[in-house]
Amino acid sequence: MATLNYATQYQQALEQEFPYVLYFGALFSTPNNGRYRWVNSRVIEIPTISTTGRVDGDRETIGTKKRNFNNSWTPLTLENHRSWQTLVHPRDIDETNQVASIANITRVFNDEQKFPEMNAYCISKIYSEWTGKSKTADKTVLTTENVLEVFDKMMTDMDNNRVPRAGRILYVTPEVRTLINNAKQIYRTLDVSTQSQTIRRAVTSIDEVEIPESVPSDMMKTVYDFTTGWEVDTTAKQINMCLIHPTAVITPISYEFAKLDPPSAGSEGKWDYFEESFEDVFVLPNKVNAIAFNVEA
Repeated sequence: MATLNYATQYQQALEQEFPYVLYFGALFSTPNNGRYRWVNSRVIEIPTISTTGRVDGDRETIGTKKRNFNNSWTPLTLENHRSWQTLVHPRDIDETNQVASIANITRVFNDEQKFPEMNAYCISKIYSEWTGKSKTADKTVLTTENVLEVFDKMMTDMDNNRVPRAGRILYVTPEVRTLINNAKQIYRTLDVSTQSQTIRRAVTSIDEVEIPESVPSDMMKTVYDFTTGWEVDTTAKQINMCLIHPTAVITPISYEFAKLDPPSAGSEGKWDYFEESFEDVFVLPNKVNAIAFNVEA
């Protein structure tokens, strides 16, 4: 049987899933991911355009013509090099359905291992880069009395830094979502005249800001150990809220290898699956003000 490296097709299939299976799917599908170019498998370049401002016009003469813009490319190196491999004995699967069986194995691996790890890496890397750019997280202990005040302060800071309101996303833990749902400043009107048996209390947006599905608390930490899979680091702090505009980050992923080899002497008669990727998460330097955190004190 011919063995093919289907890394490109595998990556395309995963990218179609990202918005639906990742808690931070909107960040993995940020528009910025279409605005960089690959230099090689580990290095990308992101463009930056700058211009001068306007000057007074002159009706009597023609000014000196010159180029008043500059375009530069900033190289970024992907440091997160990950791989996974497994052997499968033919007797452990239905021999008339080997590829589908491998597909089932990789599907479980993606859902239960890789995707949670990508979530953990994403939020912790954003926090690390953000604080590394001299930013400090809010450490207010959140309650139903003050949770919206903290949110409003984040929003005001972004407004003053000209971050577009449209598109901002508020990621919260289940505990913080409960605080928001019960915040004193939120008023609900329930239509008891309908025959609906469901009363929806969840707040899914505040002003123009979307509040997606709650992110499990263990996937909203400041530091993780990625030695094998992912686990919360002993030094980690709890991230309670993250207000972010997706254009503040870039999340490149390059699958260099994804291949299934049939049983052979080299694999001692077993199916052999291996995949390898280079991936990372970067905060764009000129968009650092489009991110805000509230973390454990």
